[in-house]
Amino acid sequence: MALKTPSTFLSPLFLPKQYTLSIFNPVSLNIYRKPTPLSCKSTHSHSPSQLPLSDTKLLSSEPEGTGAASPTRGDRFLERQQADEAAKLLIKEIKKTKKKTKKVLKVNTATACCYGCGAPLQTSEVDAPGFVDMDTYELKKKHHQLRTILCGRCRLLSHGHMITAVGGNGGYSGGKQFVSADELREKLFHLRYEKALIVKLVDIVDFNGSFLSRVRDLAGANPIILVVTKVDLLPKGTDFNCVGDWVVEAITKKKLNVLSVHLTSSKSLVGIAGVASEIQKEKKGRDVYILGSANVGKSAFISALLKMMAQRDPAAAAAQKYKPIQSAVPGTTLGPIQIDPFLGGGKLYDTPGVHLHHRQAAVVHSEDLPILAPQSRLRGQSFPVSSKNGMVGKFNSDGLNGFSIFWGGLVRIDVLKVLPETCLTFYGPKKLPIHAVPTHEADEFYKKELGVLLTPPTGKDRAGEWRGLETVQQLQINFEDAERPASDVAISGLGWITIEPRRESLGISESNFSETTKQLDIVVHVPKPVEIFVRPSIPVGKAGAEWYQYRELTEKEEEIRPKWYF
Repeated sequence: MALKTPSTFLSPLFLPKQYTLSIFNPVSLNIYRKPTPLSCKSTHSHSPSQLPLSDTKLLSSEPEGTGAASPTRGDRFLERQQADEAAKLLIKEIKKTKKKTKKVLKVNTATACCYGCGAPLQTSEVDAPGFVDMDTYELKKKHHQLRTILCGRCRLLSHGHMITAVGGNGGYSGGKQFVSADELREKLFHLRYEKALIVKLVDIVDFNGSFLSRVRDLAGANPIILVVTKVDLLPKGTDFNCVGDWVVEAITKKKLNVLSVHLTSSKSLVGIAGVASEIQKEKKGRDVYILGSANVGKSAFISALLKMMAQRDPAAAAAQKYKPIQSAVPGTTLGPIQIDPFLGGGKLYDTPGVHLHHRQAAVVHSEDLPILAPQSRLRGQSFPVSSKNGMVGKFNSDGLNGFSIFWGGLVRIDVLKVLPETCLTFYGPKKLPIHAVPTHEADEFYKKELGVLLTPPTGKDRAGEWRGLETVQQLQINFEDAERPASDVAISGLGWITIEPRRESLGISESNFSETTKQLDIVVHVPKPVEIFVRPSIPVGKAGAEWYQYRELTEKEEEIRPKWYF
C-alpha cells in the first residue's frame, strides 16, 4: 500500500478517538494547507540517479502514491474544507457558552425589589420596607416572579395608613426611620454620568419649595422637561395662559434651561397627553427618569402617563399592571423602580423623592402630614374680611396694622405697617385654621392655643415637644401699582400668601393714607429651618387674568424661551 500524505495524518477525520474535536483547541491548530518540500543535507553527495527509487518519491514535493488507496487532489481539498468547517463550529459553540454564562451571572446578582416602592425585598424585619413572608418569597422566586411582589409596607400604604420610612436631614420626625434622606439622594447621583431624559416635576401649590433649584447637580447636562403638577387645585376661574407665562418667567429667572413646560393634573389627566408626546419625541432611545422632591406627585404622574400611553402602546398597557404605589406620605418611593412602557427601546424610572429639609413636612410629626396636603380646589381666605358695609370683625379703620395672624401653628405674621385697605389672602390646606389677634396678645395666645386651636402640631403632647417658630424674618415689600398685588410670600411646603396693597371692597376712604407710601412692612415667623420666599404674585382666580401683565420680549428672548403647553 502506498504511503499517505502528511495532510492525511493531520486531518481531524483521521485523529485517534481520544483526540477528537470535543477537546481539541482550534486556536492552536495549524491546519495543513500545502505539502512542504523536504530536503536533506549529507556529507556525502549523491546525484538523483544514485538514490533509491523509494527515497526519490519521499523527496517529491507532491507525492502521488500508487494504487486505489492513494488520496487524490480532490480528497485532500475536501479534507481541508471539513477541517475548516469543524473548527468554525467549535469556535461558535465556545462563544455561545461564554454568552450564556454572562447572562446567568447578571440574573443571579440582581437585587429583587418591591414594584410599589423600590425597596429591596427582605424576609427578616417585619416593620421595615420591602418585607415579604418567606413562603411567598420562595414561591415567587421558584417561578421567577420576584418582580411581581408588593411588600407589606406598600400594602398598608395602599389602604390609607401613614407609615414613614425616611429620617435624617429632610426626613420626618416621629414614626419609623429606616433610611436617611441623604441615602436616597445618593441613589440619584449616577444620573449626571448617564445619557438620559429627565422629567422634572414641580408642585404648583408649593412651587418654590418643591422646585429643586440645584437639579443640575443630579441631572448633569441631560435635557429636562419641566412638568408642573396639581394645576387642578388652583382656584376656580384661573386663566392658565397667565399661569403658564408666570411659570416660564420664574424658571427664566432661575436660569434653568429646559426643553418645554407642561401644566398637568394627574387626577384629571389634563396636559398628560402633551407630556407623553414630548417624551416620545425627545427620548431618542435613552432612559427616562422622573425626578422631583418628595410628595410632588411622581408616582401619580407615572400612573396617569401609563394610562394615557396605553391607548396606543401595548407595552405601556402591560406596564400598568405593576405600577408604583401612590400615597399621601412623602417618601413613599425608596428606590428606583424600573418600568418598561416603550416599544422602541429605553426604560422609564420612578425615582425616590428628594427630601428637602426646608419644607414644613420635615418639621411636623408624621401623623400630621395629611393636614399639609390639599385634597380639593384652593379657596383663598382673606384678612380682613370684607362686606358691602366695609370690614367685618375686630378690625378698625387702621386695617391690619397692629395685628398678628396665625396660620395654624406653623406660621405667624405680624403686620407692622401697611395701608388701611391692605388685604392678605392665604392659599393652602383648608384644614389649617387662621386666627387674628392683636400683636401684643400674640405670644400668650400662641402658648395657650398651640395644639388646640392652632394645629398642627395636634394635641398638647406634641405641642409640648414643639420647638416653636424660631425663624423670624422681617420683610419690606415695595409696590408701584396699588391696584395690583404687590407680591406673594411663599412658605416652603405649605402654600402662599398674596399681599394686595389696596382692596377697594374694604370700603375705607383713600384719604386715610398717604399716596407716597409705597412700602409694606411685615414680620414672618416659621419653624426652623423652613424657608420663606418673596416672589411676584401668581395670577389665580378670575381677578388674576385682569391684573396680570405679559412682559414684552425681544426676538432673542423669544428664540431661547421655552414653550409651555396645557
